[in-house]
Amino acid sequence: QVQLVESGGGSVQAGGSLRLSCAAATYAYISICMGWFRQAPGKEREGVASIYTHTSHTYYADSVKGRFTISEDNAKNTVYLQMNSLTPEDTAMYYCAAMYGPCTPNLSGFNYWGQGTQVTVSS
Repeated sequence: QVQLVESGGGSVQAGGSLRLSCAAATYAYISICMGWFRQAPGKEREGVASIYTHTSHTYYADSVKGRFTISEDNAKNTVYLQMNSLTPEDTAMYYCAAMYGPCTPNLSGFNYWGQGTQVTVSS
């Protein structure tokens, strides 16, 4: 079982930055894949980035490469999503997710989810 709590969402103007945090409560934090997803109104949920806590290996969606960075602080069982050069197209509810074992390149397989945090980017 993994419990996830996100924080750090908010409103920002285009070109700005935000950092999301996801704290994970699990007995096996060292060997889980943590990911970030987003869902805008009327759109399907999209995988954004993932990181395997054991190796720090990361995957990113093409839409955020070069702008978003996923990182971890194993001492705090926390994963971060640093979002730079934000555009209105990044506006969405952002969800933290987790699964035991390595991440998959297509950002699939997650079975634990947080409650979400809203990110709004204005033009």
